[in-house]
Amino acid sequence: MRMRLMLLGGGNALGQALIRLGAEEDIGFLAPKPPESGWDPASLTQLLDDTRPDALINLAYYFDWFQAEVVSEAQFAAQERSVERLAELCQHHQIRLLQPSSYRVFDGSRATAYSEREEPAPLGIRGQALWRFEQRVRATCPRHVLLRFGWLLDDSANGLLGRFLTRAAHDEPLLLADDRRGNPTPIDDAARVILAVLKQLDCQTPLWGTYHYGGHEATTSLALGQAVLSEARHFRSNLVEDVGPQAHSARPDVAEEPQHAVLSCKKILHTFGIKPRAWRSGLPSLLDRYYRHV
Repeated sequence: MRMRLMLLGGGNALGQALIRLGAEEDIGFLAPKPPESGWDPASLTQLLDDTRPDALINLAYYFDWFQAEVVSEAQFAAQERSVERLAELCQHHQIRLLQPSSYRVFDGSRATAYSEREEPAPLGIRGQALWRFEQRVRATCPRHVLLRFGWLLDDSANGLLGRFLTRAAHDEPLLLADDRRGNPTPIDDAARVILAVLKQLDCQTPLWGTYHYGGHEATTSLALGQAVLSEARHFRSNLVEDVGPQAHSARPDVAEEPQHAVLSCKKILHTFGIKPRAWRSGLPSLLDRYYRHV
């Protein structure tokens, strides 16, 4: 890798997966520790004025964007100012910017897979914020790659998977939507995709724009939960017997979560040659890491 790579958010689950995967191929990252109060426009300005990397991967707010149960509008507003400043700095210093986004920019009304050509119409606060972040990057920094991921699964204790497994360890009924569909995407697979994109950008190929990626085999929330439980029983025996079906319309997060969130991955395949991997194959290692940490 000829580019000097900077990673904001090297301490979170996706950042750690990216560092692990990079180390296997002798690819290193500058991963600065964030200030006590987190990255803001002033600290980002100082950082990039001093370091000037060739490419920057912005995972600074990964947990809030992809895993947190609740994030306030004020937090997203502060992050928007930082994202806008980051895009300005990347444009000024001619730094390639790679930033993740999400299926949540869509409203879920489309029963077939969403391509990059579909017009976003986010439902809740998080989806609306992510769509604004995307717009800031597009308007300010032409040399960018926005990667919209499907349902990201990581090993953090308080993330989407962690909250599900915590509830499964208590003898209470578990319900998941049997009519909500998406692409589960283990965190190691997401890191693989980011690294593959960076390698091609390292070849000076101007493949800027927005791309979709999700694990192979779209499924329902219910089927995903059942697959996770089945694999988790290799590590714990005190889990609930099964997960019950519930309608999407009856779920407490119906105002935030798209019912249909399947992403078409044809563009990233044709442009970068990145093939979707089966999400089921990533569950054993993901759960192994999760249970080693809890």
